[in-house]
Amino acid sequence: MNFKMTEKQPLISLKNVSFVYPGGRQVLDAVNLEFFTGNRIGLMGPNGSGKTTLFHIIMGLLEPSSGSVKVFGKPAKTEKDFFPVRQKIGMLFQDPDDQLFSPTVIEDVAFGPLNLGKSRKEAMDIARRTLGFLGLSGFEDRITYRLSGGEKRLVSLATVLAMEPEVLLLDEPTNGLDEATKENIKSILSDIKLSFIVISHDLDFLYSTTDTIYFMKDGKIMTDGTVEIHEHVHAHPHGAIPHEHD
Repeated sequence: MNFKMTEKQPLISLKNVSFVYPGGRQVLDAVNLEFFTGNRIGLMGPNGSGKTTLFHIIMGLLEPSSGSVKVFGKPAKTEKDFFPVRQKIGMLFQDPDDQLFSPTVIEDVAFGPLNLGKSRKEAMDIARRTLGFLGLSGFEDRITYRLSGGEKRLVSLATVLAMEPEVLLLDEPTNGLDEATKENIKSILSDIKLSFIVISHDLDFLYSTTDTIYFMKDGKIMTDGTVEIHEHVHAHPHGAIPHEHD
């Protein structure tokens, strides 16, 4: 399917999207979101506020209880609708072990391109190139389950980037990482020419990688556009959002 987008048409549009889990717990409450080409959005909020659920609805992994979803200008309701969406949007899961399943790193990273119809040689070339871009050259034959947490996180990101997506959804990409690996991911996100939404509890990370930050609470998206100066001597346009610094 060939998606033709106009410059002013959102890539992702959610209108009055609500989601209630079996048992009656409401996680999303009439959420509205428009995401355009070039947007780099940060999403933060307490656990259980609906951030990951929002990603899963965009990817068609969960069906909203009410409201409508459009992706790349097309209504997305059925599994068939979401098949081309998953070819264009790459999602990094919060837990790398949910994303990595092949015996070796190169097999994991090549899996996506192979599923997109690339030849084995093309897929392996893409995988090696992606690993090199992430500073993981030499990891090709490493056993995936033996990697450290930070290495798994970077390999998971490689599996997403190898599919050459137009949009990234990144769920806690720096969770549990050391400062050096966090800085590496900051640099990567600064270098790639992609639109993305990133979930994180680290406001400094979001400030350095995104243009806009939304705060989720009680299943709703809120925004903050004020600038406040903090005691640790820096300023950013989202200072009134509750947050912590290491």
